[in-house]
Amino acid sequence: MNDKPMPAHWIDLASARVGGRALVTNDEFFAGKENLLREADAVFDPHAYTDRGKLMDGWESRRRREDGHDWCVVRLGIPGLVRRVVVDTAFFRGNFPAQCSVDACFVDEVPSLSWLANEAPWQNMVQRTDLQGDCKNAVEVSSSHRVSHLRLNIFPDGGVARLRVHGEAAPDWKELASRGQVDLAALENGGVALSCSDMFFSDRNNLLRPGLSTHMGDGWETKRRRGPGHDWVVVKLGHPGVIERVVVDTSHFKGNAPASCDLDFATDPSASVDDLGRREELWTPLSARRPLIPDNVHEFRVDSRAQAATHVRLRIHPDGGVARLRVFGRVASA
Repeated sequence: MNDKPMPAHWIDLASARVGGRALVTNDEFFAGKENLLREADAVFDPHAYTDRGKLMDGWESRRRREDGHDWCVVRLGIPGLVRRVVVDTAFFRGNFPAQCSVDACFVDEVPSLSWLANEAPWQNMVQRTDLQGDCKNAVEVSSSHRVSHLRLNIFPDGGVARLRVHGEAAPDWKELASRGQVDLAALENGGVALSCSDMFFSDRNNLLRPGLSTHMGDGWETKRRRGPGHDWVVVKLGHPGVIERVVVDTSHFKGNAPASCDLDFATDPSASVDDLGRREELWTPLSARRPLIPDNVHEFRVDSRAQAATHVRLRIHPDGGVARLRVFGRVASA
């Protein structure tokens, strides 16, 4: 059960960086539940202790002396379809749980944490499964149900460093369409950066994250180009839509912003990643080449000519970093 590479169209639905939260647990004596969803991998300091024992970068319950098991309820930052759960026991070697299971539900409103823990309509998603210590234990999930919350059960007790919930965003497009103009490319709305020319310094999907960028590493940055050409990224929109406005944000990129950019759009929902990379005829210009200012938010009025765009390609010249890309438009049909 080792961790596998995550397909390009999946994201971590539970990451704290996209709004995931560990809401309630029955026990966090040794280490707090909020560690479970931290984006960075767990770290270990062999000399660090607290007044309760060894400092561990994860969630850890006390040693259970009675029947039962421990659990933690998590709210996904982005409701969606779960494809894989990774229970990472990094650095938990003599204190990891023997087994785990995962329950799931979708709820719009939570009357109380007690109700959520005990009375929510939980359905089993991952059956009771053996765990290995100091390991990324990955379990594939086959489910067509939209999920907003998970309950991680560990048997009987112990520590888990990180919980990763890989899957696809599943927004309520009827509700989003009623708002008028929406960000069709946002991660929370199902957008995903499918491919790019280079992401040496930071991941392409940072472009589509919620909120403002917090530092230079919280964006997409390519290596320094020493030959001809330019860098690019292809984004699949969460839903086809008529694009009206684009934001290219270079915040925090001060000595390494691109000199200029241009954008294209495609209208083929079935186009493969290879097709989008090889077949130039699939692309239609969306914005002419425009200069970019370092550490600045650029907003462009654009026109996809009443066509329902399915993909956007951002080309940066010649290289550099972009913090966020927003693609605002109207949903073609919900």
